[in-house]
Amino acid sequence: MLVRLLYCSRAVDSSPAAIESILAQSRQHNPMCGITGILCYGAGTFLQAIEGGRMQVSDLFGHIQKDPRHKDVALLHFEEISERRFGGWSMGQVNLTKLNHATLLKYSEKAELDPYSVSGKVSLALLEDLMATAAICGRV
Repeated sequence: MLVRLLYCSRAVDSSPAAIESILAQSRQHNPMCGITGILCYGAGTFLQAIEGGRMQVSDLFGHIQKDPRHKDVALLHFEEISERRFGGWSMGQVNLTKLNHATLLKYSEKAELDPYSVSGKVSLALLEDLMATAAICGRV
């Protein structure tokens, strides 16, 4: 049974090295567990969709909730899926500093990443739009 989980959190350490460490760990660990997904980061906020088997996704989300590098972890959306949307990614990354701000304004009041102020479905639509417009790097 495949599932998709969408969550957001705030970085405890927002230095480039700390963010790259989180990405590197995800890219190393997730393929072994059958996890795919996409991570969007901007202004200290993470928005991440993870896909895979129900238990693997549940275990990973539990780990993220306890991870001292994250705070204010919030579950935005969870669903059973028939196929992956982010199957070609071990963990794709969106660089918001190089993103057209009109894309963010399409989904929120301000041109900034704030998944805490919109619904989970809106956040998922943003990620899908970013994927469709090739704003994602790190395809594996």
